[in-house]
Amino acid sequence: MTGRNGRTVRDLRRANRTAVLERLYFEGPLSRFELGPATGLSSGSVSNVVADLVADGLVEEAGSVDSDGGRPRTLLRVAPASGHMIGVDVGETRVRVELFDLTLTELARAQRPLEQQRYDVEVIVDHIRSGVAEVLAGAGLDPGRLLGVGIGVPGIVEHTPDRGAVVHGQTIGWDAIPLESLLRARSPLPGTVPYFIDNGARTLGQAEMWFGAGRGARNALVVLFGSGVGACLVTPEVEHGRAVEWGHLTVRVRGRRCRCGALGCLEAYAGAESLLARWREEGGRAPENPEDADEETALTAMLAAAYPADDGAPDPVALAVLEETAEYLGAGLSDLINLFQPERILVGGWAGLQLGSRFLPSVRRHALSYALRHPAGKVTIELGRLGPDAVTVGAAILPLADFFARGGRRPDPDPQSPPPAWRAALRERTP
Repeated sequence: MTGRNGRTVRDLRRANRTAVLERLYFEGPLSRFELGPATGLSSGSVSNVVADLVADGLVEEAGSVDSDGGRPRTLLRVAPASGHMIGVDVGETRVRVELFDLTLTELARAQRPLEQQRYDVEVIVDHIRSGVAEVLAGAGLDPGRLLGVGIGVPGIVEHTPDRGAVVHGQTIGWDAIPLESLLRARSPLPGTVPYFIDNGARTLGQAEMWFGAGRGARNALVVLFGSGVGACLVTPEVEHGRAVEWGHLTVRVRGRRCRCGALGCLEAYAGAESLLARWREEGGRAPENPEDADEETALTAMLAAAYPADDGAPDPVALAVLEETAEYLGAGLSDLINLFQPERILVGGWAGLQLGSRFLPSVRRHALSYALRHPAGKVTIELGRLGPDAVTVGAAILPLADFFARGGRRPDPDPQSPPPAWRAALRERTP
């Protein structure tokens, strides 16, 4: 039966289930009495929906609270073991795979370092495949119970009807790579388990907006500072977040060559890869020899040289390069401030977290000095709160959002690209 607005009874039931699940997930435990005003549903509808969700094993009792003069009210919560998701971060130094329960508690993890071959497609696909198999085996979980696998990748992700998610990663040498098709061709998972693939900066942004320092903000930018730089924009018009190729904004005409091939990109000055390269070009060295180390180890060495723990003399070259990098980052942030007038900017990514509180005041100072006074006076610039796992958490949110949008129902057994439910769920959910 279809109503005047085109919604069927099935649509209404799904929407009611979604409303109750989301309130319990983000605000629970709650009683049935509290769920009524929280969801806008009648007491009868709440009772029916809760009964269905309990019967499906999605909701469970979580104690009770006293009521005013009546019997104690039973509290309800989302059952953690009622669903599982995998989040994957195809990062710049490693591929990280994590298994979560429905409340995003980590159950298992696997890591695969990226060395000489780095972004060779076959290597990445094999790392994801073996990492997924490892975390499932480690937790003793039946692969068929997964709600899905979310993957954050560098580059622009195009969702196509025939090949699924296709990645355009110019900086890593990926030209229209059909990553989803490649993963399905050799997946350890049943064909009914969906893949959700998106830009890594966007998954980082989604995690911070749902569970981290972005909660409560309607207009925010979440910056990923790693080997390169990227950003996720969240505004009332794009509440689900949009990846912004901020690192390829031109900051210097005919400047340094970026790894994308162009000249003068922000990433050629502000990414960790360029930061370390400029330190070496200026003669900076550490005992560990950063030329032979991975980028995270090399950046640690550079920080130790710039800020020696034993009160020794700092490396003036390291300090100068770090300050120049902070100024470029600040100038890049000022462009975002002027363009989008965010109320909050959050800095994450492995390099951003390593540089942390020592580096941020300088970045903030430069950003505010280059930006227009009015938008600069309204923005705060802080570190993200979710640490190095933020991208994997954000990737795992993709199947979780799809699950909520379906009212707690698993996807239809169709191995094609994930339907648009997950994108709608991210758009509609802004804590």
